[in-house]
Formats: sequence, structure tokens, C-alpha cells
Amino acid sequence: MPRWLPRALMLTMWVVTAFGIALWLFLQLQSIIVLLLISLFLALALEPAVNWLHQRRWPRGPATGTVMTLVLLSVLAFLSLLGSMLIGQVLAFADELPGMTRAALNWVNTTFDTSFSPTNLIEEVSSASGLVEQYATSIANNVWGAGTTVLAMLFNGLTIALFTFYLCADGPRFRRVTCSVLPPRTQREVLRAWEIAIAKTGGYLYSRALMALVCTVAHYLVLVVLDIPFAFALALWVGVLSQFIPTIGTYIGGAVPVLVALLQGPWQAVWVLAFVIVYQQFENYLLQPRITARTLDMHPAVAFGSVLAGMAIMGAPGALLALPIGASLQAFLSIYIRRYEVEEHPLLDSGGGVERVEAGFEEEGGPSPDGDGDGDAGPRTPPGGPAPEGPPPGG
Repeated sequence: MPRWLPRALMLTMWVVTAFGIALWLFLQLQSIIVLLLISLFLALALEPAVNWLHQRRWPRGPATGTVMTLVLLSVLAFLSLLGSMLIGQVLAFADELPGMTRAALNWVNTTFDTSFSPTNLIEEVSSASGLVEQYATSIANNVWGAGTTVLAMLFNGLTIALFTFYLCADGPRFRRVTCSVLPPRTQREVLRAWEIAIAKTGGYLYSRALMALVCTVAHYLVLVVLDIPFAFALALWVGVLSQFIPTIGTYIGGAVPVLVALLQGPWQAVWVLAFVIVYQQFENYLLQPRITARTLDMHPAVAFGSVLAGMAIMGAPGALLALPIGASLQAFLSIYIRRYEVEEHPLLDSGGGVERVEAGFEEEGGPSPDGDGDGDAGPRTPPGGPAPEGPPPGG
């Protein structure tokens, strides 16, 4: 047996054992790792505001607590307004459901020459509602499971808040400890990457928050003019979902005001739908490029793909972390990847490229880069020979 074989077998055994222990620890600590990742990106998003207060002689601890309190109050206000709107609309829909049912049955009987009875339909709806009530009662009886879920969510929320506070308030100390175990060149690269993550993640989220505010105000004014109930809650719903859920958030956010307006009348729903479409075009082509010019703009397809990838990897927390992670990665790629000047080509022209290629084919001699059929890319020779050398007319 060769002398190196026992050593190789021992090394392989230690590597496999270490990998198994690391995998077991990762699976056991997966929930804590997810909470730490959420806290890290929340700290990156809050640090620009904390730094702004710290530059105005605020201590980092009170500055971090103030920013986190404002964010928490905003989230609670959004959820309370959304809950009140949902309860109110459900009660209003329940009150108008009998009249809407009778009107729909009259239209069906008149149009299709049928004889559906409202009484039979109400009995079927009542039997279905009885099943729903039984299901709700069985859920309500499981108080222990619901209480455990609420306690787990509360514990996770407090854990995220605690980690976020310390990562943001003690950010300079944490970075100093991290860099103390790295060589000087690596320290510079780590601090540069950290600075990029803070600037781009915070800037991306703040730009989205600003666009959500503008979207909320615009939709609120329109809903008030159209006399739609729960105008502020609906406008806030549209503003938040359209900015923080990429691509499909616009349609989800705009569908709810249209459905609520439909209860008031078809024309109100048409006007709301028209405004949602017009405002989306205004935001995409005028508002968003100006607001995101100094932060970071993500293509809608990239943002949507990031959310799908995050959801596939880590579920709901991954979907929440996808946008800041995607924004940071896009910033890293834009800085660290070397770019070259692109050669001119008709396929790279956004307009008129195909027409110029077809024009080149029509010239005598076949296609060429300049369309004259001689195969070169220089200027075409005018009829009558080349132009005489010398200074241009007039000196």
C-alpha cells in the first residue's frame, strides 16, 4: 500500500465528516440564518437615514430607534387601514348581495328565457354559508394552534427588530471587528462592497417609497373626486403594492379599487380603470426615470425574476429579500465588471436598423456596411470622381 493512501483516506473522511456537520448545523439553524439575513438587509436599508441623523449630532442608538419606530408605525397604519377597508367592504357587499342577485337573475331570465327562482338560489347560498360557518367554527375552536402561530410570529418579529437595531446602531463597530481579521487589501474591498450595499439598497427602497407616496396621493385625489368609499385606504393599497411587488403588483393593486368602484356603478369603475392605466404609463416613462436616476433602477423582468427565485429558495422571506439582494447584486456587477465599447451594427440600433439593412440589399452589388455594394465601410464616392483635395470653399 502506498504511503500516501492512509493519509488521503483520513483526509477524505475528515472532509466528509466536516461537510456533514456543516450541513446538519445549516439545517438546524436555517430559521435563524433567515432572520439574520432579513435583519441585515433591513439594517442596510435603514442606515442611510440613521447616518443622516447621526451627521446632525444624533447618537446612533436614538437615531436607529427613531427610524425603526417610524417604520413600525407606518406598517401598523397601513395594516389597520387595510383591515378597516376590508371589513367595511365585506359588510357593504353582504348588504348589497341580495339586490345584486335578484338583478342578475332577472337579467338571465329575460335574456335566456329561463325561470330561475330567487328563493331556490337563496336556499343554496344559505346552505353553502352554513358549511362556511361550520368551517370557521372548527378553526375558531383551535385556539391553541392559532395562539402558537401568533406567538411564533411575535418572537420572530422581535428577533428581527433586535438584530436590525444592533446591526444598524453598532454598524461601525461591527465593520471594524470584521475588518480586523482581514488583510488591508481585502479590508478595502469589503468596505467598498459594504458601502455599495448601503447606498444602493437604501436608495432603491427609498425611491420606491417616494413613488409609492406619489402614487397614493394621485389615486386618493381621483377616488375622492369619484366619491369612492375608503378612498385613502384604497389609494394606499395601490401605492404600496404597485411599487413593492414588481410587475404583477400594479394589476393586483389596481383591481381592488376597480371592484370597489363597481359596487357604486359601472361608470365609476371604468373611470378608475382608465386612471390606473394612464397613471401607470406616466409613472413608467416620466416619473420613475427621474426618481431612480440617482439610486438604482431595476428592469421589471429582472425584479420579477428575482422575486420568483427568492420565493423558490427561501419561500416568503426570500420573496421579501429578493428586491434588495437583486439591487445590491446589480450594483456590484455594474462596478466590478469591466465593460467595453460596442461596435456599431444594425442589430444594435433600436430604430431604423432593419430599414438600413434592406436598403443595402437594394443597392447594386449586394449588401455592404455602407449600402454602396463595394464592401468597404468608407464614404461613398460621389458621381464624377473623388472630390478635389484642398481647403474647403471660403478659406
